[in-house]
Amino acid sequence: MSTTPTGAATPRDPTEAVIDTILRREGWPRYTDRPSDRGGPTKGGITLATLMSWRKRPVTAADVVALDEAEVRTIYRARYIEEPAFAGIADDKLRALVIDSGVNHGPARAGAWLQEAVNDFAGRPALKVDGAVGPKTLAAVNGTDAVGLWRSVFASRMRFYGQIITGDARKRGRTEDDALNAAGWLNRLAEFMEA
Repeated sequence: MSTTPTGAATPRDPTEAVIDTILRREGWPRYTDRPSDRGGPTKGGITLATLMSWRKRPVTAADVVALDEAEVRTIYRARYIEEPAFAGIADDKLRALVIDSGVNHGPARAGAWLQEAVNDFAGRPALKVDGAVGPKTLAAVNGTDAVGLWRSVFASRMRFYGQIITGDARKRGRTEDDALNAAGWLNRLAEFMEA
């Protein structure tokens, strides 16, 4: 928290707090470029492809290395919070999970998980599942049990991680690898989140 000229505490912008957490999780200011990471050259979670899209011109790994925190924060706020309309999610914990899901898996996938969660709670297709979060999705999200939605989005994300791990093991031809079981294991755990 910062303070006013009179010394009173002013609350920190909740969006900046979410970005702080994302930067911590992404290892800011560490740069990585591992063959096993599909993102390629990455700094603070910003990949070469994301930076190229953001700057609207070709960039190099050296440009990723040179990224500063101010630009990274601007990218996160614009691409993963404001543009996908996740800032309109009223519940802080649900908003943080959806934003982080968007950073890791793309905003459209995170938006689709959110829409699917609303539909599950409604017991019917109340929303079109297209990943585009607009006023109708936000009204439905903000009018539904936030804890239940959080659990559903978390479970979807857990299942997706399992699919990535198992799919990668299959793609590499691993036949005796516990990674082949990850999708089933995480699917099983996800069911407990949804109970």
